[in-house]
Amino acid sequence: MASLKASSFSRLMWNVSIRRERPCPQAGQCCARLAGQIRRLYGSNKKAARPFWICLTGFTTDSPLYEECLRMNDGFSSYLLDMTEEDCFTLFPVETLVYLTPDSEHALEDVDLNKVYILGGLVDESIRKKVTFQKAQEHSVKTARLPIQEYMVRCQNGKNYHSEILAINQVFDILSTYLETQNWPEALKKGVSSRKGYVLQNAVE
Repeated sequence: MASLKASSFSRLMWNVSIRRERPCPQAGQCCARLAGQIRRLYGSNKKAARPFWICLTGFTTDSPLYEECLRMNDGFSSYLLDMTEEDCFTLFPVETLVYLTPDSEHALEDVDLNKVYILGGLVDESIRKKVTFQKAQEHSVKTARLPIQEYMVRCQNGKNYHSEILAINQVFDILSTYLETQNWPEALKKGVSSRKGYVLQNAVE
């Protein structure tokens, strides 16, 4: 893991432990959704022109989630990513961390190779507001949100007109596309479906 930390990869930590703080009434379904997102994210990263270094934090091999990942994902134990039981806030100096949360006041302008970006688990299934934002504040970690408001507008035809919440793999696809293209509109168009209630600004001009 130390060699990966020292590499020139863009660094992304997935704080799967957040699910423990928000128990899911249907635990098996929650684990299955999260395992599916891990599979899709990993698949996207394998195909990326500029892959991220990925670490699953708060992740234990004796957990139901790990068992579900083994069941749903062929070859999961050989995935080229790091897994640790440690909390995401203890792995790197706090000044290098950026927690990606839709509740942040700060739009993400660029992906900095000197920063480590944190994603929270199953944010698309959350019904509580500002969970990830409050977690970042507790640990004095900087936050950022995807620049959806800066490049997209809400459309009346979206099924989820008020929804800015994206699945983890959708957030990852946006970051990955941006890292390759350096173009936020192109990246957001790929990851934010019009069914979410958003379209690019130039699409309505």
